[in-house]
Amino acid sequence: MTLGVLMTTDGVFDPTAHAHLLQQVFEAVLAGDRAPAAPRTLVSESWRRSLAAHIDPDKRTPPVVVGESEIPHLRSSHPLNLVMPLLRSTLVSIADEAMHVMLVTDADGTILWRDGAAAVLNAADEVGLMPGTRWTEDAIGTNAMGTTLALDAPVTIHSAEHLVRTYHAWTCAAAPVHDPDTGAILGAVDISGPLHTVHPAMKQLVTATAQLAEHQLRVRLAIDDERLRVRNMPHLASLRGQAGALATASGRIIAGEPYGGWPERVVLHPGIDRVVLDDGRELVVEPLAEGYLLRAPQRSSPAPPRSALSLRFTGEGTPTAILDGRGIPLTLRPAELLTALALHPDGLTAEQLALLLYGEEGNPTTVRGEILRLRGTIGTDVLRTRPYRLAATVDTDFQAVRRAIRDRRPADALRAYAGPLLPRSDAPAIRDLRVELEAGLRAVVLESDDVDLLAEFAAHPVGRDDLEVHDRLLALLPPSDPRRAPISARRMLLLF
Repeated sequence: MTLGVLMTTDGVFDPTAHAHLLQQVFEAVLAGDRAPAAPRTLVSESWRRSLAAHIDPDKRTPPVVVGESEIPHLRSSHPLNLVMPLLRSTLVSIADEAMHVMLVTDADGTILWRDGAAAVLNAADEVGLMPGTRWTEDAIGTNAMGTTLALDAPVTIHSAEHLVRTYHAWTCAAAPVHDPDTGAILGAVDISGPLHTVHPAMKQLVTATAQLAEHQLRVRLAIDDERLRVRNMPHLASLRGQAGALATASGRIIAGEPYGGWPERVVLHPGIDRVVLDDGRELVVEPLAEGYLLRAPQRSSPAPPRSALSLRFTGEGTPTAILDGRGIPLTLRPAELLTALALHPDGLTAEQLALLLYGEEGNPTTVRGEILRLRGTIGTDVLRTRPYRLAATVDTDFQAVRRAIRDRRPADALRAYAGPLLPRSDAPAIRDLRVELEAGLRAVVLESDDVDLLAEFAAHPVGRDDLEVHDRLLALLPPSDPRRAPISARRMLLLF
């Protein structure tokens, strides 16, 4: 007889009686005795995998694989960080009411986020249900998070279906979340709680929430694809009607000339310079500042494709420029010139550049000399004259921040913002833009009321000394959150 779900006489699920039967089955199976019923197939197979990994059923808690200080960085860089507001709005209020905890892992089964009722969080701490612990089957045996990652399917693990006895008083449901770009598993969403709070619909709830998260990631991917396409269409246009396509960094085709007849994806390994399509066509692979240009091998000598120029000018480090995949060494003055030209794609005169970079006392003759030296560095085909302008597809971190602020995407803005724009520059135009970016970033982060985003901002150089940010963060953080202590200590330092 296969183990079923026990109901009361009036047809209601009886978690206590069901857990009692599961415990009998668990003890009998481990002892090699005859069990009153067979465990579910997915459970018995998970037990076999876990025991083969030498998991001890009497093991107490999962391993801690990530230190507390590393968690904020892992969260901010993880793709699921983009959908955490959705996950919280969908699950946390339900978890609070039902005395559950919401958990979100990465693809390796490491818990990165946790939220829920304070009483359950305290109980979760006692059994290691906390950020930084790993919950794969080979780390802590059968559990909803580890088993959903192993099967790539939603699962519920109830009471003694957990291989480790510590969790027999818990019931958990989890579902995987996939990358809409590659289809790979990004992590798992889980609801866990005490045995008596179990509800049969838990698995459907986490499954629907995971699907909502994937949909939101798919929408963001479509938006990113469109921005990538717009920025890089000049490369495709430069082929002058010859066959070619734009591909993302993962190999997805997002534009082609001619339209149609292109595969959805090509396999592009780092360093590859040629690819053969399924129809036998061989294409040259050219790396761009972002993604790739695929084109037919040149049989003549057409005009060279438009160059791609990437500028990274925010933060305390040395300003860097990458031209067609090649690093360009820059000092401060050329970086200031490139910033001004990037902000004015239609071009500037020497007089206009002098005003932007030197103010009313600027000398156009000085600017012309600096432009001449910069043209010698990046090439006369990239820096054109009459007016001075950049004849390239230009991608800059400061404009990425500006767009994200304008579009009210604080997480993207913070991720793109390494620090103040050219912090050693006194050029009027640079100074004004630096103030605009810092003020705009601060405003959209405070406006979001996203706890993780505020915490990341408070740790960032631009927010580290911001008292209002620390006050807002302390007002939003739950009492049990381990981040409260360091944030509070930093706030005290700012007060004195």
